[in-house]
This record gives sequence, C-alpha cells and structure tokens, in this order.
Amino acid sequence: MFKDSKLVLAIITVALVWGTTFLGIRVAVETIPPWFVAGIRQFLAGIILLLVLLFSKKLKWIGWKNFLNQIILASLMLIVANGMTTVAEKHLTSSLASLISSTSPLLVFLLSIIFSMQKFSIRGLVGVLIGFSGILLIFKDGLEDLLNLEYRMGIIFMFIAIFGWAFGTIFSKKSHQQPQNISLNLFYQFSFAGIVQIIFGFLFSDQINFAMWSFKSMFATVYLAIFGSVIAFFAFHFALKKITPTQISILSYVNTIIAIFLGWLILDEPISFTFIMATVLIICGVFITNYKPGMFKRV
Repeated sequence: MFKDSKLVLAIITVALVWGTTFLGIRVAVETIPPWFVAGIRQFLAGIILLLVLLFSKKLKWIGWKNFLNQIILASLMLIVANGMTTVAEKHLTSSLASLISSTSPLLVFLLSIIFSMQKFSIRGLVGVLIGFSGILLIFKDGLEDLLNLEYRMGIIFMFIAIFGWAFGTIFSKKSHQQPQNISLNLFYQFSFAGIVQIIFGFLFSDQINFAMWSFKSMFATVYLAIFGSVIAFFAFHFALKKITPTQISILSYVNTIIAIFLGWLILDEPISFTFIMATVLIICGVFITNYKPGMFKRV
C-alpha cells in the first residue's frame, strides 16, 4: 500500500485537507454569512470543474435520471450536510463541530442495517454504544451550555448535517453511482448546491454587508472551494481506485484529530481532558464499527 507514491500523496492530501476544512469554515464565517460561505464554495468548485470538463472535452448532458440522482445527492451531502455544518460553525468551535461530524459512520452503520444493506453484529453494536457514549461525555459537564440558544441551535444543525451525510451515503450506495462519471456528476452537484445555497444566503442571512467581508474570510472560502471541494475529492477517488472504502474511511479519524489540533493551535479553542476522552471514545467506536479482517491489505 505504501510503495505507491501517488497513492500515498493522495491519502496524505485527503487526510490533511479535509482535516483543515473545519478550521477554514470557522474562519470564513467570522465575517461572511454561513450560507454564502457554503454557496460560494460549491459554486466556485462547480466553475473549476466546468473549466476542467471544457478543457478535456468531457462536458455533456448526463440524462434526466442521473441528473435527478445528482440533485438528490447534492441536496443531502452538500446543501444539508455541508451547509448545515457551515451554519453550525457560526455558533460552535471547529473542534466540537468536527468531533460531532466524526460520528456520521455510526449513523451510516445503523441506517445500513435498517435498509438491509448490512447485517447486524454484536461488534457493530458495541462500536455504536462506545461512540455514542463519547457524545454523551461531551455534554455531561456542559448541560448548562444547552440553555444558550445559539449553542443549542449549533448542536441541532450539526446533527442535521450528519443525518444528511448519512442518508446521502446510503442513497449513493443504493443508486450505484458510476465512478467513471465522477467529475461530470460533481459538476452538476456543485453547481446546483452552490446556486441554492447562495439563494439561501440572500433569504436567511440576518444582514448582508459585502463591505464587512474580510480578506481572511474570503481567502478561507476560496481555499475551501479549491482544496476542500475539488482537490481533496479527486484525491479521495484516486485512492478509492486502489484501496477499499473501509480502508479510506480510516482517514475520518485522522481528519478529526487534525481539526481539533488546528482549532487549539490557531484559534485557541479550549480542549479539556473530558473532550479528549470523548474524542478517544468516538474514534474507537467508529473504528470498531467499521473494522473488517484484512482491511489493511492492499486490493
């Protein structure tokens, strides 16, 4: 697995870049309304893919059935999951947002059982219970924080986000997305999500003052579009051709650790011993749930 330099580079890219996106979102929403951050991010990513497709002469209509599939995926994974995460980070630290987000594989596991895509296992149940015990630990000493409306809404938005991501993952598996069409499918997803989220920005932002948007926030938004939405995703699918989905899912653990570390290092976000223990429990729970014998062997 580690003899392929391109594969190693792809894995490092995904782990590092997706680990930085929570920090990027937190910086972006400091002065830019969240829905504009999400919308501009996806719209710019769509433009980049449009240029790539035009240059490679691969831009074409994908048919109404596939187009509808991409609209559903964009709605679940970009508008709901990514959009709500962006809105939540207006009220939560990037560390807490990344930690809650890391529980999405547990929800995917439960939904896979409900939709008969995976068999129930005691090991999986143990993993889910350990992971959710980590969530309970987060709020054990901070129940009074839930009395704060903004904090409470941030938590609610994050859980809506992971439900969107989980249902999007299940839909993607059910609809049998074709990997060879990924750049074309992504162009339609990013473009649709970007337009919808920018409209949401005009509809739901408390106040829109473009003059107040700082260079730092705008730079973070562009970074999220280029690196978080385009480069990392292409690296992810390059790696997916050579290693299994279960193997690459291990990157989500690395992403969480990087996000928490950067939040502490750059934004001075507090990390308590309880928070560290919750992180360990959630990562262990997700790992136990996803573990399969031979998962570290190259395919």
